[in-house]
Amino acid sequence: MDFSAKQIASFLQGEIIGDENTIVHTFAKIEEGVEGAISFLSNPKYIHYLYTTKSNIILINKDFEPDQKVKATLIKVDNAYESLAKLLTLYEMSKPVKKGIDSLAFVSKSAKIGKDTYVGAFAYIGENAVIGGNTQIYPHTFIGDNAKVGDHCLLYSNVNVYHDCQIGNECILHSGAVIGADGFGFAPTANGYEKIPQIGIVVLEDNVEIGANTCVDRATMGFTKVHKGVKLDNLIQIAHNDEIGANTVMAAQGGIAGSTKVGEWCMFGGQVGVAGHARIGDKVDLGAQSGVPGNIKSGSKLIGTPPIELKTFLKSAIVHKQLPDMLSEIRNLRKEVNDLKDKIQKQENKK
Repeated sequence: MDFSAKQIASFLQGEIIGDENTIVHTFAKIEEGVEGAISFLSNPKYIHYLYTTKSNIILINKDFEPDQKVKATLIKVDNAYESLAKLLTLYEMSKPVKKGIDSLAFVSKSAKIGKDTYVGAFAYIGENAVIGGNTQIYPHTFIGDNAKVGDHCLLYSNVNVYHDCQIGNECILHSGAVIGADGFGFAPTANGYEKIPQIGIVVLEDNVEIGANTCVDRATMGFTKVHKGVKLDNLIQIAHNDEIGANTVMAAQGGIAGSTKVGEWCMFGGQVGVAGHARIGDKVDLGAQSGVPGNIKSGSKLIGTPPIELKTFLKSAIVHKQLPDMLSEIRNLRKEVNDLKDKIQKQENKK
């Protein structure tokens, strides 16, 4: 689908610098620009590509002024990155949406399927399951008995939603996501480990996105809850009875142990691990590979294991690099001190 600079600027409420009739039909990174593409510039280290890119339209921030001639048509906006996201959303919405139940899908007679919902081949919808309207369920996805999926959801292939679990509206679950597998609960006995039945559920509120091969375990009792607006990357483990606060985001390969509560608007880097029964406050930022053994107060910005303030961590990192030299210096100082002690002892003996 083609869009003109005039149409794009009108949608974004931006200012055109150049030809308003310039037409684009695809997106490209500014450093990989091609004819017919729209790109964006927000990071200063990519400025030099503005003058060489082959893209026809570039989104730039209003406060940016080029210092050379630019071939492309520019559209000035308040925030180039956010504006690109809006365009990508519009582009995605313009794609045709599948509807109807494939003849190769299995839908239980007691299940309820909303209007204009798509159920792909070899998908399974269990007894008394409820699927909202305008939801897309791709092939080989499993929806267990009594599970609920809201309106305008997107469940890619091989998603598994176990029995009784609840998915809100406008949620996206990527391939391999598992919602409601048993929590890791075992009681040690003389003969080994006895499994503790996990009779709770998982609740995902509205506008939650779950990455590929990410798992949210069902509660032992009660619920594991992921609140509205949470975004989980690929390969993340959310354990039984956890609660993840609204609008929190986690990068890949993180793990949250059982019965932990994470606050709202938190940001976790990749491979962050949090111990069980911890309480993490609101707006906590944790750098990549942080290991959290206990509670963290709201507003903290930490990194490391155990996590410390970022400035302190960076100072410690500098010292860490100097440790071999410091050790050598300490050994030399120790030798000098021992030599001085020997000299003093010899002088004392002569007396």
